[in-house]
Amino acid sequence: MLQLTQIRCFVAVAEEHHFGRAAARLNMTQPPLSRQIQLLEHELGVELLERTSRSVRLTQAGTVFLPEARRLLRSTEDAILAARRAGRGAQGKIAIGFTPSNSYDFLPRLISALRADYPDVELILEEMITRDQLAALASHRIDIAFVRPPFEAADIRSRRVLAERMVAALPANHPLAARSALTPEDLEGQELIMYSILGSGYFHDLVQRLLVSTNIRPRLVHHLTQIHAVLSMVKTGVGMALIPESASRLDIGNVICRPLAFGEDIEAELFMAYRAQDASLALENVMTIAEKIAKEGRWLPASVL
Repeated sequence: MLQLTQIRCFVAVAEEHHFGRAAARLNMTQPPLSRQIQLLEHELGVELLERTSRSVRLTQAGTVFLPEARRLLRSTEDAILAARRAGRGAQGKIAIGFTPSNSYDFLPRLISALRADYPDVELILEEMITRDQLAALASHRIDIAFVRPPFEAADIRSRRVLAERMVAALPANHPLAARSALTPEDLEGQELIMYSILGSGYFHDLVQRLLVSTNIRPRLVHHLTQIHAVLSMVKTGVGMALIPESASRLDIGNVICRPLAFGEDIEAELFMAYRAQDASLALENVMTIAEKIAKEGRWLPASVL
């Protein structure tokens, strides 16, 4: 059977045209080098080299065999590198599920970091609401999901990634836009663009709990699903809205964002969910980078990180 050591020895001699130089290149002495060449020729049943006292030349069989030997060595090296990359999670394919609101700031940072650190990992992005992401996880359609709470799913584990503040978005000419922050009383009687309970249940419930806990009674106008649609309505002057802080970075014209002075931060949480039995190193790398980005973005309190 052919041995890689024999092939490496042959290629070194063929390229150096000298046993001494080939032996030095391979950090070995000439006798074992000659023995490896002899074993290779015996295995192939042909002479690969013509030896003289001063030089070495390839036979016709050696001339034909040399490029194939080089190709075999390259393929072996490529296979070794691929195995090592896979072994440290630097190669493969990861399908990532995300909700639309993740795409404003966190997700672009995550994708950029993954491409920089693991360029050989293929990323597949799937935009879905939380319920559909959990179903996709269970069916192995995606490998990791970035979802809004609450959720319960068998054999699914999760880690909290973000806990970002909610802020008020107002038309630039709104009377309250001059305030440095808004109190609960500022929202009383104001036109407030609401989220759809069907298409954006998490943000609908978050805002609704806020209104109930502070006993605020704004005039609810429209019930929209996507945050960028909400901001478009704010831009037209229809009313104000409560949005996660990351959405304020969309830089939509004629919209001013102000913090909420409600005594405590009202936070929108984001979790990453994954299958309990999934031990993929590539997946673990994604989660490690996601937590690092969350920490750098300071979305999570220090006590959580």
